[in-house]
Parts: sequence; C-alpha cells; structure tokens
Amino acid sequence: MNTLTPTTRALAWCLHLLVAGLLALAAGRAVAGHRPGAVAVVAVALLLAAAYAAGPLLPAVGRSRRAAAGWLAALEVIWLGLLALSSDGVWVAFPLYFLQLHLLPRRGGLVAVAATTAAAIGAFAAHQGAFTVATALGPALGAAVAVVVVRGYQALYRESEQRRRLIEELTATRADLAAAQHAAGVLEERERLAREIHDTLAQGLSSIQLLLRAAERALPGRPRAAGAYVDQARKAAVDNLAEARRFVAALAPPALEGGTLAGALERLCATVSARHPLSVGFHLTGRPVLLPAPHEAALLRVVQSALSNTASHAGATRAEVTLSYLGEQVAVDVVDDGAGFDPGGLPARDPGTGGFGLPAMRARLAGLGGSLIVESAPGSGTALAAQLPVPAAHRSDAEVRR
Repeated sequence: MNTLTPTTRALAWCLHLLVAGLLALAAGRAVAGHRPGAVAVVAVALLLAAAYAAGPLLPAVGRSRRAAAGWLAALEVIWLGLLALSSDGVWVAFPLYFLQLHLLPRRGGLVAVAATTAAAIGAFAAHQGAFTVATALGPALGAAVAVVVVRGYQALYRESEQRRRLIEELTATRADLAAAQHAAGVLEERERLAREIHDTLAQGLSSIQLLLRAAERALPGRPRAAGAYVDQARKAAVDNLAEARRFVAALAPPALEGGTLAGALERLCATVSARHPLSVGFHLTGRPVLLPAPHEAALLRVVQSALSNTASHAGATRAEVTLSYLGEQVAVDVVDDGAGFDPGGLPARDPGTGGFGLPAMRARLAGLGGSLIVESAPGSGTALAAQLPVPAAHRSDAEVRR
C-alpha cells in the first residue's frame, strides 16, 4: 500500500466528505419525499456510513490487500442493499470506484469497477422501469472518469517516487564525492606538508648535523673553528624554529617576508656558503616581476632542497644559482661541480634515510603548472632547472627592486 502524503491525505478527506454527502443525500431525499421504506433507506445509509468509517480505523485495511478486499466486499454488499431500496444509491458508486481502484490490484480493481458499474446500471434501470442509453451513460462515465483519474494519479505518484529515489541517489553520490574529495585533500595536504618538512626542517636539521660533526672533528685542536661551527649550527636552529612556527601560523616562508624572491635566494646562497665548505654564487637575469606567493615559495624551496643535497651528498666545492625572468616563464638553475649521479638510477624513496628531494620538487612544481629537468652523470656534476609559468596578470607588472 502507498504511504500517505499531504496530497493523498487531502484527497482521502475529500473522498470521505463525498461519501458522507451522497449518503446524506440518499437518506434526505427518501425522508423528504415520504417514500415507502424511507426508514429502511436511512438505516442502510447509516450502516454503510459506519462500515465506511471503520475502514480507515482498521490498520489491517491499510497494510493488507486481502483485508482491504474484505472491507470493500462488505461495503459493496451494504451498498447493493441501499441501491435496492433507493435509486439515489447509484451515486455512491462513484466513490466506490476510487476505493476499488486504489486498494485492489490493477486487474482486480478494474474487475470490481466493472461489476459495480453493471450493478449500478441494472439497479437504476430497474428503478426507472426501462433500460435506456441515458440510464447506462451516467454510471459508465463515472467509472471511466474514476479509472482515468486514478491511473493518472498513480502514474504521477510513480514518477514522483522515481524522482525522489534519484534525488536520494544523487544526494548519496554527492556525499560520497565530498568524502572522496576530502580524502584526496587530506592526502594532498599530507604530501604538501611532507615536502615542506623535507625542504625546510629536514634540510635544516641535516645542516645542523653536518655543522656539529665538523665542530666535533675540530675539537680539541681547533676550538675557535669548532666554536664557529657551533655558532652556525645555532643560527641554523633559529631558522628552523622560524620555519616550525610558520607551519603553525600557516604563513609564507620567512625568507620571503618583506622582500623579493631574488633577495631571498641571494641570502640563501650566502648562508649556505657560510655554513658549508661550498661556495655558492647567485645571478639574476631578466626583468624581475612580482610573482604569486605560491610560485615564489615553490622556487625558494626547490633551491633550498637542491643546495642541501649538494652540500650533503655531492662533495662539491662550487655551485651557481641563476634566477631568470623570461617573460612568460620564470626559471631557476642550480649547477654544481660535485660527484654527480645517475638520474635514472635513483632508488625508491625511503623516508627513513631521505630521498624525498627530487620527487618533492617535481610534485611542487607540477602543482603550479611547472617542470623540473635534472642533468647529471657520475663524476660530471649536476645541473637542475626548474621552470614555472608567469601568470598573465603578473607579466606586465613594473620592475621590482631586488
């Protein structure tokens, strides 16, 4: 059975009022016309009204088609009694049509409507004393209207239910999509934080470790040199503390605050040269433009990671960093004279021992539409080139000071 909605409840109340009105009409006409058997008409009308009112109060009628069929059969029998007493009972057939079509199966409803129509036509013709087309036309038209209305409503109801299910599926799909996007966002943020930590804290801690090892080797014979290494390690720890605080405050790289990318790279090269036995030069070419903060941060991190790898693993004595503004692109090149390596023979990343640098650089640049090219060979040094597109809104910016 269909669940009642506000619309179906309103229709049900209209049907109740229609039945009550038609029964009152039949009983009132019998009494007002002083017809023979008026008392019997009133009594049967009241019985039919009571039987009809009992249906909605019986839960089984709404749950079971068998119980609904039994209730309709009882109504039909009482209605036939009213129809035998008064021709006005023929009008009660109209609400019976709706009940039969709604409560019975499709074929069973049509059979019941046909039987009720035949009984109404036959009884009405008997009361009129003759069978005419007009006698059959009223009940037949009423049955046809009832069938069309009920079938139309059922079709609309099925379409409404289908739309409701589609909306529920769409809502569920959107929820699944939102969950998937959230999970992807979480993974992307984890990857971003991993790159940030590798390019800042991890590289800084590695630098501190190298400086402290150098200080350890300088003791006890060269206490002054050891003290210089310890002082550089302290400065590196201060810088890493600033980076850690940036993670908490979600700010831009401290090296870029209040300055330009060129200035930050120049200071980075000077810092690396002071802390490691590695001479790092900086060069600027082209007309500098103000870049979006993510672009500047990405290029700075790439150079930080590259120089950290050079100082830690390459055994180089000289490195050159070049920042080039090329109109529609900005590029950073890092070249060293170290031991070099085979770019195609790198082992898989091992978070416990490092190896996060190149994949992190590529992922960071790819996220901004850029690229990374690495050229190296054992014994031939390393050349790294990072490129990012310059957004159109920034290409016409005025020249900025270094």
